[in-house]
Amino acid sequence: MAHLKITDASGRQWQFSFLPNVACTIGRAPDNTVVLDDPRASRYHAHINQSEHGTFTIIDGAVINGQLRRSANKVFINGEPRFEHQLKNGDRVTIGASTLRFDQPAEERATDVRYDDKPLGHTQLLISANDVMSTVLRSKDEVTTSPSPQRDKVLETLQRKANILTALYEMSKTLGSVFDLNAIFEKATDIIFRSTPADRVVALLAEQNDGEDGKLTPIAMRARDNRLEAHARKLSIGRTITRKVMKDRVALLSQDAASDEQFAGVDSIVSQGVRSTICAPLTTETRVHGALYADRLDPFAAFKPDDLELISAVAAQTAIAVENARAHERLAREEVARANYSRFLPEVVVKQMLENPDSFKLGGVSQTITILFADIRGFTRISEHAPPEKIVGLLNRYFSAMTDIIFAHGGTLDKYLGDGLMALFGAPTATPDDASNALNAAVAMQRRLLGINRELRDEGFPEIGVGMGLHTGEVIVGYIGSDRRSEYTAIGDTVNTSSRLESNARAGEILISDATAKAAHSRYKLQPRETIMVKNREQPVKLWEVDWQRASGSF
Repeated sequence: MAHLKITDASGRQWQFSFLPNVACTIGRAPDNTVVLDDPRASRYHAHINQSEHGTFTIIDGAVINGQLRRSANKVFINGEPRFEHQLKNGDRVTIGASTLRFDQPAEERATDVRYDDKPLGHTQLLISANDVMSTVLRSKDEVTTSPSPQRDKVLETLQRKANILTALYEMSKTLGSVFDLNAIFEKATDIIFRSTPADRVVALLAEQNDGEDGKLTPIAMRARDNRLEAHARKLSIGRTITRKVMKDRVALLSQDAASDEQFAGVDSIVSQGVRSTICAPLTTETRVHGALYADRLDPFAAFKPDDLELISAVAAQTAIAVENARAHERLAREEVARANYSRFLPEVVVKQMLENPDSFKLGGVSQTITILFADIRGFTRISEHAPPEKIVGLLNRYFSAMTDIIFAHGGTLDKYLGDGLMALFGAPTATPDDASNALNAAVAMQRRLLGINRELRDEGFPEIGVGMGLHTGEVIVGYIGSDRRSEYTAIGDTVNTSSRLESNARAGEILISDATAKAAHSRYKLQPRETIMVKNREQPVKLWEVDWQRASGSF
């Protein structure tokens, strides 16, 4: 299995494991497969395609609306900028301040395994996944004082079970803290080769959203030794066996296909040089994650029931490790998504998105919200007389303070617009206090700006002023865009009106529409302003200026 070992700009480290037929996209946007906490990374910076032959190609940019759009800061492979590159083991990919190391050991490349749909041979033994451990540990003979041959048989049975317990204990110690699927299957295969006469072991994994009838993809295949490697890769896997194992949640030993009368004349397992096959499901209480498939390559050799018991027990342990690895990967992805979403949404909304992601799909709903626009006045003049790094630091300080205030008042940060911002109050969840919360947030932002200006004076910067506009009305709010790229936003006449109010506000002013004034039940004195005309509206918009330095009542 191939991996990306990632260190992003924040210093966080984790590993991403590729799965067959699963796209890999890389960037800042939270819906990427690999989400980078890196301001120098584009929202959709790069993507990696994998071929049927197990090769991986990284491509700078993303396909949006059918067109490939390159990233702003390029993709560097081993220090050189590349638009497209077939990854090799050990390649170092640099995106912004983040590093991704590609890891694909040679023996794991191109897991090329074919399937067949031939009928089952004679099923010698089935074990239910629920009875695996009791079957493995159940003694077939009782200790007795009978003649020596029988005692020897009993001792042999006990020794076998002791060996199984030792192997399972060793495996549980190894897999308890391992979240790498490659390491998990390598350990499982080692134990199977040590404890059974299997010549080939194939790890089959179901995609996380597939049910028991889902597609199984080979992600690892090993032969007992190099002599068998080439032969093992030519052999197919019985899809009839894997389907039964997944559907019925049973471990299955199948052999002697040629002896089955009902399959007489059918070119079955023996025809390809495989006489004996074991397949055990990777099953937990919640789901079936895949299967372990083992076979003998000698047509005159066969598995025994004891081998089925051992492989079933190994599969049970492996299933737990796979479930833990998938949970760990999901939690790691949620952690990064939470960090990214939290930049724009209140914590309660982030929690709702992570708990019920299906509720945040493309599309929108019509609802009444209050929209706040804020923009720094005279920022162009400031930026002309200060180094770029100081300007960026100033914006970051300003946006951090303003965003905290918006979140504290239940708002959602829609977007940053250069030196301005747009916030929504009443989306995704509307309340009767949305307009009041928006107005109180605007006042708090103006008051916080007084403190920021004191800090700027101490550092030799000129003071800044912010003009704000608020309007309440009906909008379409939701995820707008394409399946590949979307953003949570609001569209409609209310957005245009709010923006127009902000553009008419001078530094230090908060202008609100009559609709917001009525909905907010303002505790601040409101001074009437001259009405303005807004595009696509026949009636002029009545304006009020908020005297935010004096409240008309207690606050």
